[in-house]
Amino acid sequence: MAKLNDNKCSFCGQYINRDKILFRGLQPGTGICEDCLRNGNSILQDYLNEHEPQIATSSQKAIKLIKPHDIKAKLDEYVIGQDEAKKVIAVAVYNHYKRINSLSANSDDPVEIEKSNIIMIGDTGTGKTLLAKTIAKMLDVPFCIADATVFTQAGYVGEDVESILTRLLQAADYDVKKAERGIVFIDEIDKIARKGAENPSITRDVAGEGVQQSLLKLLEGSLVNVPPQGGRKHPEQKFIEVNTQNILFIGSGAFNSMEKIIAERMNTHVIGYKADNKAFDKKNVMKYVSAQDLKTFGLIPELCGRFPVVTHLDALDRAALKRILLEPKNALVKQYIKLLQLDDIQLVFEDEAIEYIVDKAVELKLGARGLRSIVEQIMTNLMFDAPSGKKKKISISAQYAKEQFEKSIYSEIG
Repeated sequence: MAKLNDNKCSFCGQYINRDKILFRGLQPGTGICEDCLRNGNSILQDYLNEHEPQIATSSQKAIKLIKPHDIKAKLDEYVIGQDEAKKVIAVAVYNHYKRINSLSANSDDPVEIEKSNIIMIGDTGTGKTLLAKTIAKMLDVPFCIADATVFTQAGYVGEDVESILTRLLQAADYDVKKAERGIVFIDEIDKIARKGAENPSITRDVAGEGVQQSLLKLLEGSLVNVPPQGGRKHPEQKFIEVNTQNILFIGSGAFNSMEKIIAERMNTHVIGYKADNKAFDKKNVMKYVSAQDLKTFGLIPELCGRFPVVTHLDALDRAALKRILLEPKNALVKQYIKLLQLDDIQLVFEDEAIEYIVDKAVELKLGARGLRSIVEQIMTNLMFDAPSGKKKKISISAQYAKEQFEKSIYSEIG
């Protein structure tokens, strides 16, 4: 058996002198010279440069489009009421993803369709977040929620707006192409309104107009360098380039005092009657909201322009709250009945108990979120004891609901 030569390249067969490097293998007498490594690296780079574009585009499958009527029908299963908002959102979402599919199929089309970013205005608990979550789940696209109140300009304590895309990347398991077709929900966007003349400040508006300016680049569609682990805490990390052109942004906020702004623009008042404006519906002023009102509120004109679709959600009345409690697929009453059913226990909510819960939700003025908090306070002790007990049927009466709620800390809010 021939003896292996320690100074011979196992790949090209040449003998290596001391002027060149030989990378030793795991087996004795094996190795590869620097020339072979350099040539191999060159071949590998040429291959990747030739095939990477094909790999990138192969993952961009067309998103299955759902017609606006079908989108609204699906939203009806989870969100009670808000028919006008559902129609507006259904059309905007359908057009947005139809646009993406069109861009993928016809890259040379001379007609350029712009994005339809949405801004939703409504009180807390009216279903803004649930609408966005349901649409993302329906379309099977990555979805993330960002709170606008934590963002500040670069150089100040807080988060950079680019961290929004970090969350989206995480939701897409760091699949960049998938993330670039996702949905970003920016909550509390009204909190970054710039300070007006009525609220002068000698300090820099780092969490207001400065953040709005930073958001423009993300919203308009551009290449953004995204820190995969968040920006300011890990400055040494490598950035990931994300194209925001096809990301749908949905802004959301309560926009308190917006009714007054709309009423002044419409040359009338929320309370009262004007003979020259008989068609004005004073019971639902929010339906007249426009980009002009957002500008008056404190959003800069450039940001208003990036949100071409503006819609509002109606405040929930008593009837709507009761339907939310009982009817949707994820209704709270249905959830608790199912949870105890898994323990072979039949749970019944008496009608008077339902009425009590709704009354408390109306009193606290917290919308659908208030319903959940109230029901959880009522059910906590029962959910603790029932699995270990012997009862196979339990009824929730109005008296029991009242006793449990009044014991809770939460009841002190009312």
